[in-house]
Amino acid sequence: MRSDSPIGIFDSGIGGLTIANAISHLMPQESLIYYGDTAHLPYGDKSPDAIRYYTLVISKFLRDQGCKAVVIACNSASAVAYDVLSEFFSDDMIIINAVDPLVSEIIDTASKHVGIIGTRATIDSGTYQHKLSKRSSDLKVSALATPLLAPMIEDHFHKRKVSSQIIASYLNELPLDELDALALACTHYPLIEEQIADILQGRAIRTIDSATPAAEHLHLELEYQGLLASSDTPQSQFFLSDTTRGFQQSAEMFFGKSIEIEHMDLWTSRAK
Repeated sequence: MRSDSPIGIFDSGIGGLTIANAISHLMPQESLIYYGDTAHLPYGDKSPDAIRYYTLVISKFLRDQGCKAVVIACNSASAVAYDVLSEFFSDDMIIINAVDPLVSEIIDTASKHVGIIGTRATIDSGTYQHKLSKRSSDLKVSALATPLLAPMIEDHFHKRKVSSQIIASYLNELPLDELDALALACTHYPLIEEQIADILQGRAIRTIDSATPAAEHLHLELEYQGLLASSDTPQSQFFLSDTTRGFQQSAEMFFGKSIEIEHMDLWTSRAK
C-alpha cells in the first residue's frame, strides 16, 4: 500500500456519497474511487448471500484499482459482509465498515436508551444490537426496520411533502418518549435528517449518523499506518453498475462540481 493510492468507497446507490463527502472534507488531499452498485439497489432488501457476493466483486475491483483502503459505505453490507471482506482483502488494503464507528459514537453519547433505524437487512442481522450489548449491557436498544426510506431517498422522493408522513409513521413505532438518542443506521438517512429533526422537535433526542464517524475512523487508521496522502491534486472517479440521472445530480450536489461517471458493469465485464 502507498500513501498516494486512492481510497475506494462503495454503496448500492447515493447513500455512500454522505461518507464520501465526509472523507473529502476531512481529508481533501485524498483521491477517491466511488462505486455505486445501482443495478442491485437497494441492498437492504437483498439476502445476506447476495450482498456478500456483490461486495466481494466490488472489493476485488477496487483492489485491482490499487486502493489502499476500502470503505463499505453501506450499513447493510457492513452488517453482513464485513467479516468476509476482511478475510479476503485485509492483507491488500484497509477495510472500514459503517457499523463499528457508529456503534462507538452511540456508546460515547452515554445514552440509556437508543433507537436504531435502518434497512431490513441491517436490522434483521442483529449486528447493532449484538455489538452494543457487548459494549454496554446497561444500554437499552430499540431497533426498527424502515425499508421504504432508502428507495424514497434514492428516487429523490424525500423532497416531497408526503415523505415526512412516511418518516413520522415509522418513528412513531419507536418509544420516542423514552429515547435519548436515535441512530441513523443507513448512509442514506443524513439526507432526511432535517425532516427527522422536525418530527422529534421538543424531545431531547440526539440523532447520530454514520458518515462522520466512518470518515474519522478511516483518518485515524490511515494516520496510524502512515498512509495519509499529501497530494495537491487529488482525483475522484465515479463508477456505476447502472447509470442513473439521480446519482449524477446527487454527486454534483455533494461535491459542488460537474462529475464524470463511468458505467462499469462488473458482472458482465462490460464498460461504457
